[in-house]
Amino acid sequence: MTTTTMAQALNAALRDALKDDDRVLVFGEDVGTLGGVFRVTDGITADFGEDRCFDTPLAESGIVGFAVGMAMGGFRPVVEMQFDAFAYPAFEQITSHVAKLRNRTRGALEVPMVIRVPYAGGIGGVEHHCDSSEAYYTHTPGLRVVTPGTAQDAYDLLRDAIESPDPVIFLEPKCRYWSSEEVSFTRSGPGMDQAVVRRHGKDVTLIAYGPMVATAMETAEAAKAEGWDVEVVDLRSLSPFDDETVTASVRRTGRAVVVHEAAGFGGYGAEVVARVTEQCFHQLHAPVLRVTGLDIPYPAPKLERHTLPDVDRILDTIARLQWDDTPVVAGA
Repeated sequence: MTTTTMAQALNAALRDALKDDDRVLVFGEDVGTLGGVFRVTDGITADFGEDRCFDTPLAESGIVGFAVGMAMGGFRPVVEMQFDAFAYPAFEQITSHVAKLRNRTRGALEVPMVIRVPYAGGIGGVEHHCDSSEAYYTHTPGLRVVTPGTAQDAYDLLRDAIESPDPVIFLEPKCRYWSSEEVSFTRSGPGMDQAVVRRHGKDVTLIAYGPMVATAMETAEAAKAEGWDVEVVDLRSLSPFDDETVTASVRRTGRAVVVHEAAGFGGYGAEVVARVTEQCFHQLHAPVLRVTGLDIPYPAPKLERHTLPDVDRILDTIARLQWDDTPVVAGA
């Protein structure tokens, strides 16, 4: 076990993948000599050469289109979009080709590629640098979408994503790049499609992913003072969705709150609420609630704290979960 930041864990995952498989290539804007804006690819070009890790022009559609061709030709490209909203020019490539080629060719062609997207806020960035765009990708059949909430998962999920025969959108929470923990590089964790219970509790389930996992864990500790024993589920995989783990937790606790940074209207949390409500209706003591970002364009850096979910907002939402267990009577 080694104390490692999330950015370092991602770097290690890329290095190990490059060592293990000559078909793996890493490319994108400034990932070469600079080592990426967040230094996730630091030193990789120097150690593996410019034929394995290289810079591209500032053309996201071209980067993804180039990767599609390489994946069709037998390579396993790992591309970086640099920032979340920078990926939008490549969206047509992703939705029309990356996600559909296997189906279009009736399985004759696989597209084993990873699109790394540093996403979400919490770093004092401006618009086009702090979007939470997960719902766009999860609404597109044919894509796997994963996001680590810990440094250990950053390593494990990226290794799994690179080895997957399917295209993977790999969402990296920028504000957690510098968080550190003990990391094992033995890949002994759960599979890429599995959610995990980060903290066991008996009163309410907090469902979170990516940047909000640490916030959910902090909330669970703070909730002790209110007398609530909070369970935390880290989704890890947004698509496909691990119904089994999530619903088992909610059936135990009888209450649930979904937390994410993205705007609430039409957000990913709405799908989670629907699935939990449909499958756990008779075990619920209260409606499933959400804590989300505000329904506004991403604000200026000095104002972002007002839109990001925090411990107080989550605790306030937990308090609304009908703790007196009195049934709600229509018309009363």
